[in-house]
Amino acid sequence: MFYKVGELARATGLTVRTLHHYDHVGLVRPSGRTHSGHRLYDESDVRRLYEVLALRQLGLPLEDIGAALEGTSDLGELLTRHRDHVDRQLVAMRTLRAHLTTMLAAVDGQAGVTGFLALIREVTTVDETVKQYFSETQLAELAERRSRLGEQEDVQRRWQDLIPRVQRAVETGVDPASAEGRALAAEWMGLLEAFHGGDTGLRDSLYRMQADNSERIQREHGGPSPEQLEFIRRASAS
Repeated sequence: MFYKVGELARATGLTVRTLHHYDHVGLVRPSGRTHSGHRLYDESDVRRLYEVLALRQLGLPLEDIGAALEGTSDLGELLTRHRDHVDRQLVAMRTLRAHLTTMLAAVDGQAGVTGFLALIREVTTVDETVKQYFSETQLAELAERRSRLGEQEDVQRRWQDLIPRVQRAVETGVDPASAEGRALAAEWMGLLEAFHGGDTGLRDSLYRMQADNSERIQREHGGPSPEQLEFIRRASAS
């Protein structure tokens, strides 16, 4: 059974122009022609077209599809490469979803445009310094964690309350090994746990970022200072 190009286009939902292009680039060439030169596709051509469309559905570019079908390229390698691309897309979508969740929780229906733009900047802009220490997957996890924590409690407010209390303990000479010192350390570590969720990779990335940028973090975000961190270290070890 043969199909004319128009018939095949209608049967598959493709355009005649697409079929012409596949013929032009050598992906799906018709096995026959009419006396007037019109393309005729047989069953093997239809199977070939299905293979092209299946690989195209996976997102492979046409040049890779041709190589795969001709056996000059490793299909497994192509699929692995595409899977990795999909993984990166999933990471981006997870981050976007987390940002949207945060925005939905925070946006007041009566908020002005200026406030809304400020919120967009806040939840979509990741400091370049942070990007140096966290992978894309980690950033997506942090964005998701941020949206969940935002629904449960104001973590930032808790840090703003805790850091001055630790500073007062440092200034008044509280013994880190005392009950007060250990309680402050437990609260501190609990907030850190909420950040990294027990993920040692996230925890280590956080510690590296803090160590390399301690002065900037203290200047721009109010802490923690080296003295506060030393107090917490000693209190946690007691």
